[in-house]
Amino acid sequence: MPALPVGEPVPDDGALPDWVRPPAVEPARPFGVYVHVPFCSVRCGYCDFNTYTASELGGGASQAAYATTALREVALAARVLDDAGLGGRRVDTVFVGGGTPTMLPAADIARVLDGIRDTWGLADPSTGAAAEVTTEANPDSVTPESLRVLADAGFTRVSFGMQSAVPHVLATLERTHDPRRIPDVVAWARDAGLDVSLDLIYGTPGESLDDWRRSVETALATGVDHVSAYALVVEPGTKMHAQVRRGILTLPDEDDQAAKYELADDLLTAAGLQWYEVSNWARGREHACRHNLAYWRGHDWWGIGPGAHSYVAGGSVAGAAAPAGRDGDHAGVRWWNVKHPRRYAALLEDGRSPGAGRELLTRGEAHLERVMLGVRLSEGLDLAVLDAAGRHAVAGLVARGLLDGTAAVRGRAVLTRRGRLLADAVVRELTA
Repeated sequence: MPALPVGEPVPDDGALPDWVRPPAVEPARPFGVYVHVPFCSVRCGYCDFNTYTASELGGGASQAAYATTALREVALAARVLDDAGLGGRRVDTVFVGGGTPTMLPAADIARVLDGIRDTWGLADPSTGAAAEVTTEANPDSVTPESLRVLADAGFTRVSFGMQSAVPHVLATLERTHDPRRIPDVVAWARDAGLDVSLDLIYGTPGESLDDWRRSVETALATGVDHVSAYALVVEPGTKMHAQVRRGILTLPDEDDQAAKYELADDLLTAAGLQWYEVSNWARGREHACRHNLAYWRGHDWWGIGPGAHSYVAGGSVAGAAAPAGRDGDHAGVRWWNVKHPRRYAALLEDGRSPGAGRELLTRGEAHLERVMLGVRLSEGLDLAVLDAAGRHAVAGLVARGLLDGTAAVRGRAVLTRRGRLLADAVVRELTA
């Protein structure tokens, strides 16, 4: 697992900087809540997330105690946001991730959602869109009954970690579920009234193009309305990284990765799913993951759980800078919790913030993030956000087929498919 960033200390009471304040004129910034559940039955060889098996934990960090511990942080978050003048906002999106959230009893996951609802309230159709409430799940960690409990509690989406439909690919990834179970769990979720997303990974060592085609086609055959497809990234410190270093596994080259991305885009588009972010496709905007869109658009969110990250903008709108004057160069604050569940639980039980460190974003850093995240969306980035050098670079990127020319004329930087494959390079030129 990667080390946490190095930042300045978080106050014991979790207080936000004085310059973080609510918008003076504009409507309240959207607000989301992420809940990290750090439990897995086994640790997959490629995974570097902050996860733990049951045998590694105990006491207040146990699965049985986790809902109570998480609700302590919900209470702390409410107090901190109230003190900063940012309370009173209903929650627009909730995302329960991990780990494997559905290793917890469905009633415990529902209890955490109840605590979030009781503390802030959830957005409802009378004030706009109803709240989107998602949980991740492994295909072997749900039943028809558990999914109905989640739907009755207010969950609206479930995102299954399918990863592949090919047994030898799943074996390399050390995924434990039977791929034949995928159609069943999708049907169970839909019968419960939940929207369903499937997550796929391409570029696993030993995966052929035909293997990848089989995985995408299997996902589409379930009729889901949302698919995420991510290139495998092998992080240092993972078991798979050691296997690659020792020559046990061989990673595919960039051309293989590009071919698989293009194949996925062809198959998903032909089935009626359109890309809305570089790695995400949905059947209409109503099926896009609004919680992840909130990250990419720079909205506020609070991350509950060990190792979870949070962000609050410092200016009057998301991505804007704080007013001039003392601390006027700051544009937002990001902080992260201690990683180990036992330490996380102990701090909250003691009435202290579990924050391990925080970063005060400058105007320049916030600008870079706004470009980096905004350009990944199919809606593109308003060219007015760019500085003069960035705007000057647009014509060259259009000429090289990386940005859409028609969109650029209309004042938006929108990636072409070739541009999606080279998104990081596009960002570097727009922010040079």
